[in-house]
Amino acid sequence: MYFRLHVLMVSIFVTVAGAFGAAAQAPGKVVIQEWPVPFEQGRPRDPYVGPDGAIWFVGQKNHYLARFDAKSREFSQRKLGDGAGPHNLIVGRDGIVWYAGNRKGYIGRYDFKNNQIEKIKTPAGVNDPHTLVFDADQRHIWFTAQWSNLVGRMNIKTRRVEVIPVPTDSARPYGVVIAPDSTIWVALLGTNKLASINPATLKLTEHELPDADAGPRRLAVTSNNQVYYVDYSLGQLGHLDPRTGKIRLWPSPSGDGSGPYAMAVDGEDRIWFVETGVAPNRLIGFSPRSGKYISTTEIPSGGGSVRHMVFHAQTNSLWFGTDTGTLARARLN
Repeated sequence: MYFRLHVLMVSIFVTVAGAFGAAAQAPGKVVIQEWPVPFEQGRPRDPYVGPDGAIWFVGQKNHYLARFDAKSREFSQRKLGDGAGPHNLIVGRDGIVWYAGNRKGYIGRYDFKNNQIEKIKTPAGVNDPHTLVFDADQRHIWFTAQWSNLVGRMNIKTRRVEVIPVPTDSARPYGVVIAPDSTIWVALLGTNKLASINPATLKLTEHELPDADAGPRRLAVTSNNQVYYVDYSLGQLGHLDPRTGKIRLWPSPSGDGSGPYAMAVDGEDRIWFVETGVAPNRLIGFSPRSGKYISTTEIPSGGGSVRHMVFHAQTNSLWFGTDTGTLARARLN
């Protein structure tokens, strides 16, 4: 199965952010462009910018990997053909694509140059690799397994997978990020807890959040190791200071039912997340420096639901996919 090339010929949607709150860290204009994905509807999601500037993403429902050339506006597709339900992908400095075979219990390695796929089967009991992240030197891939209730670490060279169970039953480990100090942070969606993992000892520590009804879904960590998370259940932005254990909360601008989901931190340590419980979805900016929201931008296509996004430092942009079938870039200023 080889890539099929599609040349995109569509309109570009643009919107401008409105800023409010303190001027500190204010981004000015936020410009969103969206490109309709020219494949069958398959929930395009979890884009990642490769070393050559190409944007890779998965089609979760229709089981494909895809590549977008932002210069030529061309999409290409690699169908998996195995019903893997790919949930997430990341791209190494060597250009190799790694993806989560969520429904088939494997981590996939795709060599674009040779059009070859390798499937690394996860150990027994690790049924649903969910979100993948590299550690700093790209020796390991860390991943969550939501319904298997664990976190895993795979050695990229040896393919050995180590498993760290979550003590709380049905914790549903979901979003995962790695802090500058190498601590792994995990959002436990099925609980009112976050988890941290020491990569040297693989010891997992749970951190309880104040409200028993909390549902943390995604996280972001600033350059000084401060942890921010979105509470999908309560419609809040949260901050955990790992040094003191202190937690601060801010209601999401749209309040209860706002469903904050996709999340990222930019090069100025500003926090960005998407409210998915409102139509259209809205991209929200927050300044840790001022403790206030600084930006709100409606997603032109509506978004449907934006589930994950990444920040690309070289272009000062956020990339994300939407349930309305688009690939999107938000340029920050």
